[in-house]
Amino acid sequence: MKVHLVDGTYELFRSWFGAPESKSPRGQEVGATRGFLRSMAAMLRDDEVTHVGCAFDQRVESFRNELFDGYKTGEGLEPALFAQFPLAERASQALGMVTWPMVTFEADDALAAAAEKFADAPDVEQVVICSPDKDLCQCVRDREVVTLDRRREIVLDSDGVREKFGVWPESIPDYFALVGDPADGIPGIARWGAKSASTVLGKLLHLENISDDHEQWGVKVRGAAALAQNLREQRDDAILYRTLATLRTDVPIEESLDDLRWEGPDRPALEALCEELGERTLLDRI
Repeated sequence: MKVHLVDGTYELFRSWFGAPESKSPRGQEVGATRGFLRSMAAMLRDDEVTHVGCAFDQRVESFRNELFDGYKTGEGLEPALFAQFPLAERASQALGMVTWPMVTFEADDALAAAAEKFADAPDVEQVVICSPDKDLCQCVRDREVVTLDRRREIVLDSDGVREKFGVWPESIPDYFALVGDPADGIPGIARWGAKSASTVLGKLLHLENISDDHEQWGVKVRGAAALAQNLREQRDDAILYRTLATLRTDVPIEESLDDLRWEGPDRPALEALCEELGERTLLDRI
């Protein structure tokens, strides 16, 4: 069997930018939630989707904001989108999916913890993390744990991650510590770019293995002396940035594999939600 783990926050954002605007009978903007419902309903019709969990961010901030002031916040988030966060959670629950709403941790942390928990469970052939989020590539394990971009139908296994980033999944947090990640507010280390980071980490894997002396790296990189100096001067920052980029696998995931088995929607809850959203056609599809 396959276990499908859904990045609910990403799916809601995707619907916000891709689905048409829509007002509920009470006048609230609900287009993204309706798009999320339809997308998830389509996924659940796939015969391979038998065990599924969905994670959400209840807010944008997490424990990482306490570690670094520059980490991403909810500033600039459209109020009409933020107001649909709880609606999307209700939609996931009404569809009958195990739902993990995150507050202290992030949705990505829940997905990472669930992937680690279920990857080695008996009878699990593969864990499919349904998200194109690059941070989740660190969870990939050969063909046993993969990421899936549902929109573009792109699956990344370990070789795919290596081909895309130039490093193996285990080096992804180190990679973003060096090159930075503007989406998460991680600045990176000066002058380190994708090519230099992938070349060095492709051989040395982790920050601890990168000597202050570039002559010890064993690979040729343009501007290596300056790169080595910048890393030497900002090594503590780099370690912090890696901590920010590293997904936590200690999020409490109480459910068993059997709990993730999809048995159909919670019909009364789904009917009530669809009436609230003004969604008239979805019920006939499930």
